[in-house]
Amino acid sequence: MDTGRIGRRIAYWRERRGFTQADFGRLMGQTRRWVQDLEGGQRQQDPRISVLIRAADVLRVPLEHFLTDGPSAAPSASTPPSETLAVIDVLYQADSGDKAPPSPAELRRRLTYCCEAFQACHFGALGRDLPALIVGSGRAAAQAGAESWEAHVLHSRVLQLAASFLHKYGQATAVQAAVVADRALAAADRSGDAVAIGAASRRVAKSLAHQDRPTAAVDFAVGAARRLRCGLAAAGPLGLSTLGMLYLAAAVAASALDRTPARVETAGDHLDQAAEVADQQGADLNQDWTNFGPTNVGLHRIDVLTRFEDGWSALDAAEDMDDTAVRSLAPERRAQHLITVARAQLLTRKKEAAAASLVEASRLAPEEFKGRPSTVSLVKEVVGAMPVPPGDLRALAVQCGLHA
Repeated sequence: MDTGRIGRRIAYWRERRGFTQADFGRLMGQTRRWVQDLEGGQRQQDPRISVLIRAADVLRVPLEHFLTDGPSAAPSASTPPSETLAVIDVLYQADSGDKAPPSPAELRRRLTYCCEAFQACHFGALGRDLPALIVGSGRAAAQAGAESWEAHVLHSRVLQLAASFLHKYGQATAVQAAVVADRALAAADRSGDAVAIGAASRRVAKSLAHQDRPTAAVDFAVGAARRLRCGLAAAGPLGLSTLGMLYLAAAVAASALDRTPARVETAGDHLDQAAEVADQQGADLNQDWTNFGPTNVGLHRIDVLTRFEDGWSALDAAEDMDDTAVRSLAPERRAQHLITVARAQLLTRKKEAAAASLVEASRLAPEEFKGRPSTVSLVKEVVGAMPVPPGDLRALAVQCGLHA
């Protein structure tokens, strides 16, 4: 066993996690000098396999990262789940245009139903009803002509919802989500409506992040916020919610980059800008189905800290949240928060608490655990971290298609 190379690999991952040698030593139950010797390949009896297993657990990396120079191959994108197939198919179908489009009132009614389904995490219903709504709103926009801004706004909003729906399934639907987000922005541009343009820009930024282009995502979201700020501020709470969500999108995208003090500060600046907009708005609102307000900004701050793998700070921030305010949010947002908290709890080795958070999230929003690669992966990690997973977590793992 090449102890020198293994030591350098351990040092690399320790630094990636933001631990000093003293921090890592405390987590390993050892001294800083012990860590220096380990990373320098100077411990002739170490690293024993038990030491490597413990280090992998502390640093949250697969054991093979210490044994080979190359990272493990990334898993290939899975087939899009069945809930999304009809939505994907309709994106590439030409509309004959020989039928009269639904009325604006009918489109708004159906859009409201689909948005409610999304926030309730009823993704099966959304996958069933959204394709016809995409066709109907597209036909209305095409037949309305350039002079009817409302038809283009409605079509953009439908496409934005489709993009958010496809974003739920990660890399399996990343390409299709990017296509529909671009179409949503094009429809918004035709309307000339600042709110529609800002909301669609947020979906484009998220698509860039899903395509592993976080810097471009940050630049796009911040650029849209700056360009549209005056128009959005003039649109009242609806515009402020749109503006604030652009800054939140920038913060989340920034947290996808490797952690450095400068990047943590930049993401924090975007969160602070969103907080200023939330203070101007004055309350938690669900304008344009965003759940934007001070509480949502707080949840995003926890998410960003977790993405930067600062689990302790994330849990401290979660403790400061108003539980009543969190519970007033839509089930989709609350479930996402519980999943984020579970990630932070796993980072801090609070495995039982992580299991409890996941089980609570699954009871609130069962469909968040169906075909969602990131969520299923987290369930797998928590199960694997526990010698004897509790029964409800094992049952959740089985529901996710995992062996428990």
